[in-house]
Parts: sequence; C-alpha cells; structure tokens
Amino acid sequence: MTNSPRTPGVVSGRLSDEALAQNFSDLHPPYDGHEAMVAADRCYFCHDAPCVTACPTTIDIPLFIRQIQAGSPEGAAKTILDQNILGGMCARVCPTETLCEEACVREAAEGKPVEIGRLQRHATDSLMAKGIHPYDRAEATGKRVAVVGAGPAGLACAHRLAMKGHDVVLFDARPKPGGLNEYGIASYKTVGGFAQAEVDWLMQIGGIETVYDHRLGEGDLTLTGLAETYDAVFLGIGLAGVNALSAPGTETDNVLDAVGFIADLRQADDLSSLSVGRSVVVIGGGMTAVDAAVQSKLLGADEVTMVYRRDRAAMAASGFEQDLAASKGVRLMFNAQPVAVHGNGAVREVEFEHTESGPEGLSGTGETFRIAADQVFLAIGQTLEGAPEGLEIERGKIKVDPSGRTSLAKVWAGGDCATGGDDLTVTAVAEGRDAAEDIHQTLTA
Repeated sequence: MTNSPRTPGVVSGRLSDEALAQNFSDLHPPYDGHEAMVAADRCYFCHDAPCVTACPTTIDIPLFIRQIQAGSPEGAAKTILDQNILGGMCARVCPTETLCEEACVREAAEGKPVEIGRLQRHATDSLMAKGIHPYDRAEATGKRVAVVGAGPAGLACAHRLAMKGHDVVLFDARPKPGGLNEYGIASYKTVGGFAQAEVDWLMQIGGIETVYDHRLGEGDLTLTGLAETYDAVFLGIGLAGVNALSAPGTETDNVLDAVGFIADLRQADDLSSLSVGRSVVVIGGGMTAVDAAVQSKLLGADEVTMVYRRDRAAMAASGFEQDLAASKGVRLMFNAQPVAVHGNGAVREVEFEHTESGPEGLSGTGETFRIAADQVFLAIGQTLEGAPEGLEIERGKIKVDPSGRTSLAKVWAGGDCATGGDDLTVTAVAEGRDAAEDIHQTLTA
C-alpha cells in the first residue's frame, strides 16, 4: 500500500498519518478564557432575545453569555444544561448559523453574529473538565421507565427521569451509547471521543441502567413486554432504515450507504485503514451527504462530487455546510438526478439526468450526462425500520402529540423516529426532555 494520493481504485492509506491528523482536527477550535470574554462582550443582552426563541431548547442565551462575561463559565453551563443536558454536543454539531446565530441582532446589524455556539462550548467544556455534575436525584419514586434508544432523545429523557427520582433502564441496539452523536456525525466536529465523554458525564446522575446490543423487536425485547414490565416506555429509536436508490446498477460494488461510511469512520482506531475512492460521487443534499463528501476528501480522494436533484436553495444542508464542502474541494452540482450506475462488477460511472421544477413538481429534462466514479455514497434519507405493532404511523414516523404521547397508553416517543423530529440533535434533546416531564407528571399524578 502506498501513501500517494494518486493511488488508483478504492484503497486505504492514501494520506500520511500526519496529513490525516491535520485534516480531521477540530473544525471550530475552542475559545480560551480571554477569547470567550471578548466574544461575550459583543452580546447586547437583549431583553426579548430573538436567539432564545430560535433555540429549540429555549436556553436563556443572554443570561449564560453574561455569566461568561462575569467570569463564571460553570454557572453559564448550568444555565445551558438546565434546558439542554447535551449542550456540549449541540454546541459542536447544531447548525447555529441557521438557529440562534441567524436570529442574533448583531447578525442583522453587522452580518457577524455573536458566536453563541462557541461560547456554549466554552461553558460546558469548562464544567465538564472539572468533573462537575450539577444535578442530584430526587427522592426515589419507586417507578421504573424503559427508554429504548441511547441517542440524544433517549439520553435527555433518561437523565431527566433519573433526576426526578425514577429508575431508568436504557436499551440500545448498538454496543455503545450516543446514537447519531457517536455513529452519525463527521469526526472533525466531535474530536477526542467527546460523544462518549459526554455520555459518561451524563450518567453521573445515577439511577440509569444500560443494556446494549438489544434491538427493539428482536429476541425478548418487545414493546408489549416493556409496557407490561415498566410503568412507562419512551422510544427514541431513530431512523435505522436507509432509502434505496431507484436506478439500475445500485447493486454494483462500491455503491455504499453514506450513513454506514460515516459510522465506520467514527469507530475507526486508525483512519489510514479506511478505504476511499479516487473519484467519489455523493448523491444527496443533506447534512449526511456533506459529511460523507467532506470526509471522503479529507481521507485523500482526488475528486469528490456531491449531486443534488433540486437547486441549491432547496438543500437541507445549511449554507455554512455547503460552503464548508466547497472550501474542502468538493464540487457541488444541482438539478440532476441519478438514472443509472454503470460498471463491470464495480462502479465506473454514474449517469444523471438534468432536472427542472415546474407547476407539477420536479421532472427530468431528458438530457443526461455521466460522472466517472469508483465509489458512490448514497445519502438520500433514512426511514423508520421495524416500527412496533400497534403504534400509529404518520408520514413514515411514529405519530405523537406535543407531549410525545403515542397512540398506545404508557408509550411516548421523540427524536427522529417521531413526527415532531427534524433530524437535529437539539430538537431530539428537547423532545426527550419534554416527554420525560410528561411521563413524570403522569406517574406522580
């Protein structure tokens, strides 16, 4: 194996260990204490702060920034964590540029918002570095709750329930907790094993028993059994299924699921062991597509092209993420849909058709073109897989009311698997937290 970036085919070891370490370093390096104070000083501390309204977890942003300005980052962290127990991860991965920072008065006035995400990270990191867990359990209620799914929604729900004095058993299908925080987010956004460190910190609340490698619907882990055994059940099972590409040739070698690629990368002990093509095509327009495209480039792919069937404005990925991809050398193409994958055993080209939007929606123009590729990643959406029997499904997700209640008694749901979810970590945290509050009210009424 050679370290030359011109190595043909889908191979590992395209770049040196030094180059890989640099490529996958922290996307947004943390503030030091002085930098945080200077950044905090830009906040107007608005009384009717639009940034708070734009935050799905309604963190009191002016308050925590004022606490940083006053030299109390740990106090600021408590303000954040009261609303968002995964505030450290959200500071790293949430699209703050389209949430709180887009709503910032400084953004409207100057085109440069207060860097709320980096300030939030400074606060939560400061508290975690001291090993402080600022919450204690309430007196035991004698109630037991099953939480299925150890992703953001499940973790937020489990922590809030444990804090209220309930005993929680947290199940997950994978060998590690964290859900998409651990398996589905670009490595350069969460360096240093932060996802697991945050879970370990969260578990300091006590009262949460964990059971891994147990998937709902397999073996003896059934929703009916859980509802009979526990006082309440929360489902935060995410979207485990992957949409298929309806084009001939998708069974060709090296046509892969982008979610699986990202998970493999996140779990790799040695990045040089990961194989990547010389010419990579990523099909999709969301955050997963961007993460797969950028990381392909960072692993040493010569050419990476991300193709989306609609125009740039319709992309689910934010403008910041689009610009990030372009800055890393990813070519973005719009208004093109895949019609066939070509290759003799392994992919060699992907054929696309130009598209246009009209009164009846998106349609092909009939004009086609091909892009050379030795590796293709599909990032065209995920689906609910193995929905438990008896739950009402709406638009492909578990139907819930604003409190997270499902159509079954004793069963709540939240995060990506539920109708309120929008594929954001921060929204999943809010839904897990709010469901826990409703479960607590129900169990103690």
